[in-house]
Amino acid sequence: MAARDENTDAAGHMDGIYRYQRYIYDASRKYFLLGRDRMLDGLDPPPGGAVLEAGCGTGRNLILAARRYPQSRCYGFDISSVMLDTARQSIARAGLSDRITLALGDASDFDARSLFGRPDFDRVFISYAVSMIPPWKAALPMAMRAVAPGGSLHIVDFGQQAGLPHWFKSGLGTWLAKFSVEPRGDLEQELSRVAAAIGADLKFERLYRDYAQLAVVTRRN
Repeated sequence: MAARDENTDAAGHMDGIYRYQRYIYDASRKYFLLGRDRMLDGLDPPPGGAVLEAGCGTGRNLILAARRYPQSRCYGFDISSVMLDTARQSIARAGLSDRITLALGDASDFDARSLFGRPDFDRVFISYAVSMIPPWKAALPMAMRAVAPGGSLHIVDFGQQAGLPHWFKSGLGTWLAKFSVEPRGDLEQELSRVAAAIGADLKFERLYRDYAQLAVVTRRN
C-alpha cells in the first residue's frame, strides 16, 4: 500500500475514534494522562520562541502553553480533521487564534515548512500521541528534524507500569487498546538512537511508578 493510502487510512481511523469522543476528551482524560503539565512546565522556550505540538488533538496543551509562555508563538498539527475542528473552536474561545496556528498533518511524515512556513522550532513536544502512532519509530526522527539548533524535543506518554500492581497494568492495557493506544516499552532505546545519530542529549524519566515516561532530547548548537 502506498504511503498516501496508509496516511489516509490512519486519518480515517482517528476521525472514527474521536468523532464523538472529542467532546468529552479533555474532561475524561485529565485523570489519567499524567505528566502533561510537568512536560509543559519544562518547555521554557526563549522569549519570542516558537513551540510546535505534533498530534495536538483538542488543542488543550497548546492553549496552556500559549498562556504560560505569552511571548512565544505556538503551532500544532494533527492527523484527525475532527480533532482539529475541536481545537480551532477551543482556541478561538480562549482568544488565542492570533497566537496559535493549526494544520492537518501526519507526525510520521511531515514537512514543517510546508505546514507552517518555517523549517524549525525552539521547542517541539508530543503528548500521549506516540502510543497512538502506528509508525511511531518514524515519528521520532521527524519530530527531531523540526527542532532548531539548541532547541529540544519533549515527549510524555504511557510507561510500562512496572511499579504498579499487575491487575492495574492489565486493566489499563485492555482499556487503552479500545482506543488503539499501545504504550511503547522501547521508547527510551529508540530516543537514544535518535539522539546518538545527531549528537543530541537525552534525559529520560519514569514517573509515578512507571505509569508515565517523560523524555527531553536537546539538540546541541
